[in-house]
Amino acid sequence: MHEHENDSFESSDLSLVAALCCFGAVIESVDRSVPRAVFYIRREKGLDQLVQAFRSHSLQVEPLAYFNTLKEAKSRLYSAAIR
Repeated sequence: MHEHENDSFESSDLSLVAALCCFGAVIESVDRSVPRAVFYIRREKGLDQLVQAFRSHSLQVEPLAYFNTLKEAKSRLYSAAIR
């Protein structure tokens, strides 16, 4: 159980996390204690709709913004692995 469980969205899907970050989502922490790392995102208004749009393949993001947020999410993932 994670300390932010009630007020956070969790996902191990790096592409989803990057897409959410394009819309202002904030990665609060990364849990590397499990076989597949889990990102914890602060639950804000509209987050569930973004997740639904992503999963239904209707979410559109600006390509360069997506690339940059993907790099940032990977950086968080790998820096968490070093600690």
